[in-house]
Amino acid sequence: MVTLKNGNSVLSINEKGAEMKSFLVNGVEYLWVGDPKFWASSTPNLFPMTGGFKDDKYILNGKEYFMPKHGFAKNMDFEVEAQTENTATFLLKSNEETKVGFPFDFELRVSYILTEGKVTASYSVKNLSDDTMWFSIGSHDGFATPEGIEEYDVIFPQKETLDTYTLFGNLLSHDTTPVIKDSDRIALNYNYFAIDALVFKDLKSRTCRLHNRKTGRGIQLDFPGCPRFVLWTKPNAPYLCIEPWFGQADNVDSDYDITHKEAIESLEAGKTFNATRVITALEGK
Repeated sequence: MVTLKNGNSVLSINEKGAEMKSFLVNGVEYLWVGDPKFWASSTPNLFPMTGGFKDDKYILNGKEYFMPKHGFAKNMDFEVEAQTENTATFLLKSNEETKVGFPFDFELRVSYILTEGKVTASYSVKNLSDDTMWFSIGSHDGFATPEGIEEYDVIFPQKETLDTYTLFGNLLSHDTTPVIKDSDRIALNYNYFAIDALVFKDLKSRTCRLHNRKTGRGIQLDFPGCPRFVLWTKPNAPYLCIEPWFGQADNVDSDYDITHKEAIESLEAGKTFNATRVITALEGK
């Protein structure tokens, strides 16, 4: 475990998956710490897939490959490439194991900068292959809601009209259900998650707050440039996952061709993809 400190803040990161496991500000925990009663993970990093492929497989250049839901990075040991008192960079390189399901040479770096009450988390994906690399990447951050999610709102800086896309297992249908209309907040309710997650393709905002109505406690999450936005929890669980994705689950009518996949990222040989999100603790009262 790597521990970063800065003033009143402490961030703990597991080398497995380069996954944040604890974010303490003035002794208060802002992350879900991973109780297996509900969900054993905390903030897995999703690469090279967000969500699932149809039948857990895809086709590239006529060849079939198998890929588990949310990819393999979350289960792999990263190298600690660099570390200071308040920064750390974790590195995952392609190897024979990764090439079984993902036939590309790559370097994935996950970096964290801790300032007082704030974490800046960044992804850097470098394509070391000779061909275009097709991939998705995203975060799956679980945030603590010890009073239960129904005392919280997800608040946006502008009014939104949001419909969620219906999930069938790992797959997205083209059917939608209204969630909010011309409103700047989602009043959280466990009924939203009776099937699985809320999946939004048309969010205008690129920042949100998870906010306890009584205390003001919660977090702000900034996710510039991210085209997909997912909310998820389990029934009666004391956490909410807020998940900005560069990618999405396969559609129910997928033809398996990864180059046809909706919201997939393509990265030319030798190029680097970068993305950053910022988590700010809202201490409330």
